[in-house]
Amino acid sequence: MTADAPRTPVVAPLPREAIAAHVESVLAADLPPIVAAGHPVLRRPAQDYEGELDDGTLVRLIATMRRVMHAAPGVGLAAPQIGIPLRIAVLEDQGTADPVVAAARTRAPLPFTVLINPRYAAVEDKRDAFYEGCLSVPGYQAVVERHHRIEATYTQPDGRTVTTGFQGWPARIVQHETDHLDGMLYLDRAILRSLTANQEHHRWAQPTVDEARRGLGF
Repeated sequence: MTADAPRTPVVAPLPREAIAAHVESVLAADLPPIVAAGHPVLRRPAQDYEGELDDGTLVRLIATMRRVMHAAPGVGLAAPQIGIPLRIAVLEDQGTADPVVAAARTRAPLPFTVLINPRYAAVEDKRDAFYEGCLSVPGYQAVVERHHRIEATYTQPDGRTVTTGFQGWPARIVQHETDHLDGMLYLDRAILRSLTANQEHHRWAQPTVDEARRGLGF
């Protein structure tokens, strides 16, 4: 017996005027709320950004997304997470002061980065397994295997398209946020037996997931 493959909802792209009006309605809030799992915008591939916003509105949107990300707090936020179906994400991670964790997770600081219409490809077969959480799935974390090294191609706010290499934890953040833009949540890739409520996560808050593997049997 085989399971049915997940269905990706097919939704017609919103017209330019409708997108612009929707963005303005979201930006009317000082700090737009983060939508949670179950909201359809998180399950639909976001449409490519093709200049639907004027320069000033795009700057305001990016600045607002950065504030929402910091307030959460988080290290990445995709536009669908505030209800906007555009392929735009912001990332920023200060890293960790713990050298053991930094080494185990290849967690170097990631400066503020804006990804517009990002795509990525693995550079090697190596994968890393670590716990992840998501601002749209509050209260839980689970182990996800991700590519250790990737190359991402994306457009910057100034209109330049670049290809940049990422590895370790920064690569994980890029993959997590790009998944959001493809209508995926981290739980779609997670080892579900590792699923842990935040109040229990202290048991497995180690540099690696080795102890969690033994304790939870995955």
